[in-house]
Amino acid sequence: MNMNKEDRDELKKRKNNSHSRSPDLRNNNSPDQYILTTELQQEHDEEDDDLKLALTLFYRPPKRSVPVDQPLPPPPTSPPPPLTQSISLQVPHHLYAVPIVPFVPESSSSSTPLIMCGPEGGPSRPIRARRNQSRVLREGKSDTVIAPFPWATTRRATVYSLECLLSKQIDTITGFVQCKRCERQYEMGYNLEKTFNEVGHYIAENKNSMHDRAPSKWMNPVLPKCEFCGQENSAKPIISQKKKAINWLFLLLGQMLGCCTLEQLKYFCKHTKNHRTGAKDRVLYLTYLGLCKQLDLSGPFDR
Repeated sequence: MNMNKEDRDELKKRKNNSHSRSPDLRNNNSPDQYILTTELQQEHDEEDDDLKLALTLFYRPPKRSVPVDQPLPPPPTSPPPPLTQSISLQVPHHLYAVPIVPFVPESSSSSTPLIMCGPEGGPSRPIRARRNQSRVLREGKSDTVIAPFPWATTRRATVYSLECLLSKQIDTITGFVQCKRCERQYEMGYNLEKTFNEVGHYIAENKNSMHDRAPSKWMNPVLPKCEFCGQENSAKPIISQKKKAINWLFLLLGQMLGCCTLEQLKYFCKHTKNHRTGAKDRVLYLTYLGLCKQLDLSGPFDR
């Protein structure tokens, strides 16, 4: 809305007339004069509003450019700690320095405590190296012995693999038995490859139903027939009193490991790193699987 010069002059004249009449009316205190004064005051206010509106519409302020938001600069990074401080953390104080003990393998029998560093770099609680009980032997004893048989290694309760024995042309495993009736002692033998296949086949077929326990066939083995008196189930294997000289492979092929005592079976499990606690049927089961695994590592003889 644009106003010309004449309209503006007319508005100013009306405003001046209203101001010139208002003092006279205020001096008269009659009711009629009071009403007239009120009307004139309202008219004066309306004229002022019209004038303000006209001036507002007539005047257009210049457009102001809106500043574009700019990204704030990144906060200043804290300076890195001095080099002397990091060095002081790495070098232990000479008054309470704890020597760092190198890592000791689990198989070691040493009980020296290991000093480990905690998450903040300081020493944490000393950790003792665990002792492998299966490797702890009495004084004067070692893991190696003189091989008691051609099919046995120099390690206790350990035999050569089937492939190795056949390459050495060892195909018959012999041992001594004694008849319970006539008490005659003699040597008998088993064909290595044929008899082992029978034992392995039996384990593969019945392993799931054994439930980690030796079956009655192993717990109470059927003994061979005496070659002299002909007594059935009479030729009992002769087991050495020295555990290191037990003919383990001969007992396995004849399925006569059940003739061993619990202590003898525990001896085998001890030196072959098998669990050796529990009833005899469990330890006997582990002995059968352990010997078969020595002969054939790829066979179905895992626990």
